[in-house]
Parts: sequence; structure tokens; C-alpha cells
Amino acid sequence: MRNTGGEDVYKLVIVDDEDEIRHALSTYIPWSNMGFKFVDSFTNGRDAYNYFHKNKIDVLLCDIKMPIMNGIELAERVYNENLVSKVVFLSAHREFDYARKALTIGVEDYVLKPTKYQELFDCFQKIRHKLNQVNSNQQKREIISAEKNNNYNNKVVRKVKKYLANNYKTANLEDAAEKVHYSPAYLSKFFKDCTGENFSTYLNKIKMEKAKEYLESIEYNVYQVSEKIGYSNPKNFCRSFKRYTGRTPSQFRRGMDYEKGR
Repeated sequence: MRNTGGEDVYKLVIVDDEDEIRHALSTYIPWSNMGFKFVDSFTNGRDAYNYFHKNKIDVLLCDIKMPIMNGIELAERVYNENLVSKVVFLSAHREFDYARKALTIGVEDYVLKPTKYQELFDCFQKIRHKLNQVNSNQQKREIISAEKNNNYNNKVVRKVKKYLANNYKTANLEDAAEKVHYSPAYLSKFFKDCTGENFSTYLNKIKMEKAKEYLESIEYNVYQVSEKIGYSNPKNFCRSFKRYTGRTPSQFRRGMDYEKGR
């Protein structure tokens, strides 16, 4: 997540069965200064594991030896199920070799007990840097993916518009959808999302603009213009044309004659 300054802030959960250590880590460490937000703590791995199934967490700071479910088992589960991005172990000196071996299962790092602030700070600064890199790469992939989608969407829209321009007399949603291998319902929504216009509105606009071109010619009467743009009933054409232009076809023609005679 991001704070109000636009910087990434990562959610942290602490798991340790020792009350004193858990309390000190959650209360006295200035996590916000490191770019982290402490959100919760648990005394055993099982409770934390259940919590992760319902909440998105970035980093787990976890003791190795705990009751019910130890740190090793918890780390394996959260990594295998992609529940947490990074895991850091808390380790006593006698568990040093054990903690080092744990790195082979993907644990990011380990911090020795008793925990020193500088060691903790250095560890989490490295983790923050890695998380920032992951986020940056993800954002780049999303931008590239969006650009590819936009290019593809534009190709589909252009193909549909070309079909309508060339076949306005008989064009319909079903045939247009077949041209681009979409269902009619999906193309209808897709076209509106991409162009801001309903498919039927756009098709009608093409018909009416073509009608205006035909009406500018003395070769066609209103009935012929109606037929040329796909209307079997001239009255329906006249109503549609008036809704679109504010004038009947005859008024449109008279207006043209008036303008030419001025």
C-alpha cells in the first residue's frame, strides 16, 4: 500500500511466543520510519497462518521455535501458498545454524536475539528495497500489458468501424461481432467502453451522415435515399433523420437550396 506521500508502505506481522519480545518489537520499534506498518502479532504459527488467509501481508517477522506450529513450518506454508512476500526469522544464538539452513526454503534473512535495533533496521531496509523493486517491475509489466491491450482494442474498434462504414445498409451487431470473434453482447459492451458510444448510436450516425450526402445529390429522391441506407420504410427514415438533424429530409434539402441561392 502507499502512504499519503505516495511512497510504498508494507504491512508487517510479528509472531513470537515470548510476550516480552513480541511486545517490544510491536511497540518500541519505529516501523513507520523504515517504511513498514505493524498490523498484528500472534503467539504461534497456526494463528498467524489462519490470519494470512484472510488478510494481505507483505512481511512476516517470525520466531523459529514456537508451540503448535513452528516458524519453519509456517514459512514453508506461506511461501508455498504465496500468502506473504518476505519472511524474516528471529533466532537465538543456539539456533544459528538452524536459522541459516532455513534460508534454503526462501526465508529472506534472520535476526539474532536479543534483537539490536541497527541490525533490525539494516535487515528491513534491504527487504524494503527488494519489495520496491518487485513493485516497480510489476508496475512496468502492467503498463506494458495495458499498452498491448489498448493496441489490440484499437484494432478491434477500427475493424468494427470499417465494417460499419462499408456495410452500413445491412450492418448489424451480430455480423459485426462475428467479424471480430466476439459475442454480440460482449461486443456491445466492449464498443461502448472503448468509444463512449453505443453500437446502435454509432451505426445510426453513419447512416444519417450518408443520408445527408445522398440528399445533397439531385439523383435520389427521399424514398431512394431511405432504401440506400437500409430503411425499408421511408417514414421510419424520416423520423430518424429528423431526430438526428432536427429537420426532415425535405427541410434539409430546402435548406441546402436556400444556402446555395444566397
